Amino acid sequence: WHGPGAPRGRGRRWRLSWRTLLWALVFPRRGERTLPTLSGVILISLSLGIGTAAYNAANNILFITLSLLLACLILSGFLSWFNFLGIAWRLQVTPPWRAGQSATVTLELRNRKRLLPTYGLWFELHSTSEPKGTTLALRERLDPLEGSAQLEWVLRPARRGVERIELVHVGSLFPFGFLRKKIGSNLACDVIVWPAPVAYQKFGVAGLSRPHGGESVARLGQGGDLLALRKYTAGDSHRLIHWKASARLGQLMVRQYSAESQEGYSLWLEAVADVWIRPEQFELLCSFAVTLAEDLFKAGRLGTVAINAEAPHPVRRLRDLEAFFDRVAALQPVLIAQLSSLNSHLGGGAAASAPRPRRNLLTFAPDGARGVAAYVDGQKAATA
Repeated sequence: WHGPGAPRGRGRRWRLSWRTLLWALVFPRRGERTLPTLSGVILISLSLGIGTAAYNAANNILFITLSLLLACLILSGFLSWFNFLGIAWRLQVTPPWRAGQSATVTLELRNRKRLLPTYGLWFELHSTSEPKGTTLALRERLDPLEGSAQLEWVLRPARRGVERIELVHVGSLFPFGFLRKKIGSNLACDVIVWPAPVAYQKFGVAGLSRPHGGESVARLGQGGDLLALRKYTAGDSHRLIHWKASARLGQLMVRQYSAESQEGYSLWLEAVADVWIRPEQFELLCSFAVTLAEDLFKAGRLGTVAINAEAPHPVRRLRDLEAFFDRVAALQPVLIAQLSSLNSHLGGGAAASAPRPRRNLLTFAPDGARGVAAYVDGQKAATA
């Protein structure tokens, strides 16, 4: 949680004192500004005119009117300052994010004041894909004693990589709308954006190797190898219950067995700058590799993945596939010299000593000036 109402230190909250109030008015913090609105400028101009007329005419009614106008300005400034007290906010994002697809950023608000409610707040958010940002307005009342609200911002990340979401300013027009007061915020969060899925065309591969008898892989299924234990859920077969573990843990536990894979592919992605010269073609490569890996994983035919000179990583569960997506999201082309130095630096390490599979090896190469082709053991299998 961030903001004036967020816990500080060991659960201590920021408390109001006259010293703090006067210091904030005389020397505001960085990012805090108080500017008049259009109605505020009209009110100030009207006050100057009435003040000049009152001084020249020595009319007590004009002086009383001037004092009322100035009191409205001062009261507006104080109440707008009090409107921020006890307010805490935080950003919530729900990954995964894909480039070109809509994603939701949720701003959670909480009012921890004991007596005063909060009205009319607005929040200015910026992101990497939308540098101009957007403004979210609080159109409801935040009651005291843990009143809460949620504001949502739907944005579309433009590219893969790291998307940074920043809450730049928090403002208030409460109570009269004469002054626009805003305070700075250092709240930010980073979200990994995976490459966008793309459509591709498949080709038949005559030389595709098919292991005899099935090859056991660590994926959920009905194979013969025990993979893990999990809690019993409605619909599970009673034959899968592990009675000894259930008696020991005091709850029903179910066996999870590995599946049998008839085909296994090893995906190898090389990001060489001398090969992938065009940036748009390299982005298509990342999207194609991620889409193909996802489809193979759903079909139970993705064995290992590797990027450049690293050792092949087995893909046994969804977490392994998501880790591969995270690495592709931050992938940048490297020079052949850098790739060679990386190989020599690894020396006898795992990446250098790990042999590449001789069958069902899935690689990528440029297909013309803009396309990307996938090859299985040297034979073209798909294009995007």
